[in-house]
Amino acid sequence: MLYGITAATAALLLAAVLAALLRTPARRLGVVDRRRQRPLPLFGGVAVTVATCAVAAVGDWTGVAPLGTGIGQLLGAGAAVAALGLAADVWRLKTRFLVVGTAVAAACVVPYAETGVAAGLPAVGWIVCVTVAFKGLDHADGLVGTVGVVTAFGAGACAAAEVMDGLAALLSVLAAALTGFLMHNWHPARVGLGACGSLFTGFVLASSAVQVRAGYGFGSSVGVLFALTAVAGADAVLVVAARRIAGRPLLRRGPDHLGHRLRRLGLTPQGTTVVLGAAAFPAVLVGVLMHTGWLGAQAALWVALVVLIALWGVLRFPVNGSRRPASTQVRAQLRVRNG
Repeated sequence: MLYGITAATAALLLAAVLAALLRTPARRLGVVDRRRQRPLPLFGGVAVTVATCAVAAVGDWTGVAPLGTGIGQLLGAGAAVAALGLAADVWRLKTRFLVVGTAVAAACVVPYAETGVAAGLPAVGWIVCVTVAFKGLDHADGLVGTVGVVTAFGAGACAAAEVMDGLAALLSVLAAALTGFLMHNWHPARVGLGACGSLFTGFVLASSAVQVRAGYGFGSSVGVLFALTAVAGADAVLVVAARRIAGRPLLRRGPDHLGHRLRRLGLTPQGTTVVLGAAAFPAVLVGVLMHTGWLGAQAALWVALVVLIALWGVLRFPVNGSRRPASTQVRAQLRVRNG
């Protein structure tokens, strides 16, 4: 207990200090997000990754909090994914390279001895999808950090229920590091997570959830994993559906995420983050209660129903507000001119 408090405090402070220190180097090197009104430095993900890996590694090295079998490998794979994300932040790598690299890392951490190859391969695909979905969540200040903290606590509770103390400690350290980063990322953000941090967060959370559910039935595991990551999954499904309906390329960026649409409804940036973080909490709670046996598999169906209703609702609101198409505006102007 004492080590957990100490480790979480160390991770929080280290991430907060590193995020502040790395802002200037990121700005000078041009590693910034130019989609904002002002360029946003993107080395916050480096701060979260370094803080999480350093604190977890020290606990394992000293023997105070051994990570356990396979968890060190998971952390190493997460660091590799973070390095790939950092390369994407610096050199603007295409998404397909990120997907392939994440898939290779995911294939190295799935416990095939417990899941079997038949369930292990879908687990690899699920880890990739969740990791990419968390990268997509990084479209609003504080969003990935808030949802990540909620998810980390839920996955950590599941790990603790399985007496996987090393994994539970890792997830608590990640949650603390994200909290320290949020001190600089709450709107208006002074530093961003970038692909480095968002990919690292999504990968560690998804891989940890797979480790926890290894050995359980495939159907029940699908429900638990879906509930734990419902908000990130809903955002990804919304983007894919919206772009398919509009005939836009799937990999082209656009203001069609959950956060963008909530802003169109009048929510402030802070309000958008709070609403989506609050939405993640009951879904994660359902996942924890399903994993511990307090709820049956049908609970995941209720979560899915709520998600579908929410997606149907936000899809009814146009991405670009209530403005009329340009052709309609031109015709209206011509009618005015012609009397």
